[in-house]
Amino acid sequence: MQGIRTINRALSSALTLVGLVGAFVLMSVAPARAGENTFVEVTPNSAQAGSRVTIRASCDNDNNRQANVHSEAFDHVMLRPDNGFLKGQVSIPGNKQAGDYAVDLRCQNGQTATTNLTVLNMASPSKGPATGGGGTAGGRGTGSLLVLGGVALVATAIALGMAGGRRRTGAGS
Repeated sequence: MQGIRTINRALSSALTLVGLVGAFVLMSVAPARAGENTFVEVTPNSAQAGSRVTIRASCDNDNNRQANVHSEAFDHVMLRPDNGFLKGQVSIPGNKQAGDYAVDLRCQNGQTATTNLTVLNMASPSKGPATGGGGTAGGRGTGSLLVLGGVALVATAIALGMAGGRRRTGAGS
């Protein structure tokens, strides 16, 4: 019983450490900044060619006017004021080459900011592998037998555990 408690404590400590490291990494990621309050960010910052990305930006204290964003990944997009930020969406062309592309923000007040967008161009298969369509599978498969065997094994272990517990209590009286 003491061994299980030790394992639980070690597992709990390891999970806490992983959570703290993850929180630190997420908190340390910041958008690209140019001025004090001028930035541009692309979400997701790695995207498949043909997918849509969201752009959020700030032009210092000039977020009530539109701003222009340019990139070789998608050409131009106009950001519009939205809840104190400048926002927009754009699709990456499906035939765009994979690579890193600069995303440049140009504000009407002269401020600029830049971040990067990584375009992925992974080919997706047109169809699955030829596996025979399942015509050779008959009645009960190995999956059912494995489940039944596992249930039988657990039931046997419980029965033996109960029988062993009765013997100890009987021998001590």
